[in-house]
Amino acid sequence: MGSSGNTLKSLSKCCLIRLSSGSHFLLHGKSFNESSLTSQRWRFYSFPSPHKLSSFKGSPPSRFFSTSSKVGFLGWYLGKLESKPLITKSVTTSIIFAASDFTSQIITSVSSGYDSIRTLRMAGYGFLLLGPSQHLWFNLLSKSLPKLDMLTTFKKMFMGQAVYGPVSTTVFFSYNAALQGESGEEIVARLKRDLLPTLINGAMFWPICDFVTYKFIPVQLQPLMNSSCAYIWTIYLTYMASLKKVSVDQ
Repeated sequence: MGSSGNTLKSLSKCCLIRLSSGSHFLLHGKSFNESSLTSQRWRFYSFPSPHKLSSFKGSPPSRFFSTSSKVGFLGWYLGKLESKPLITKSVTTSIIFAASDFTSQIITSVSSGYDSIRTLRMAGYGFLLLGPSQHLWFNLLSKSLPKLDMLTTFKKMFMGQAVYGPVSTTVFFSYNAALQGESGEEIVARLKRDLLPTLINGAMFWPICDFVTYKFIPVQLQPLMNSSCAYIWTIYLTYMASLKKVSVDQ
């Protein structure tokens, strides 16, 4: 009985020793695995060094846009705006003015037929005068008033209505009248008759377009936005320009 008791005690002692050593091994193995996994996860999720980050400053947007600029017509157009802004804006405005005059003639000149010379005049005005002037005007405003807050936006709108709008409309009427053979007195009489009503109607149309343009559109796309709004406006404007000249008593 005594020997069997001693045997059981020795066996239980050996089992305890083995269990303790096994648990010690398991615990160390587990902590080692956790630490190795943690270090591996840290390597996987760790951010690049500041040196590497500095090399990417500003590059992802430019790389993205340069990649997207090679896809489709819009990308091609944006690339042309960047490489040749003046000529691209002039051609765009010319096409929009030609399309506006064509639409205006379809609506208002059903009986008299289509006047291709008139459309060419409008296209020439967009290419030679309005396109370049829009390029210069929007760049000037973006440099002199660079902020995008509400006050700055309203300042730009006011400048457009008080300065650019009257000047461009005066040049438009004078250009078309001169190419139709009107004299200086007839051009002045036309301006007295048509300029003020056109500007009043423009004051009801352009402020909304100007607000969207100045507040939300990048400066390189502002002439395109302006010309897109001008598609509707020019239908009316070309109609006004096509009115008969004012008779001047000699």
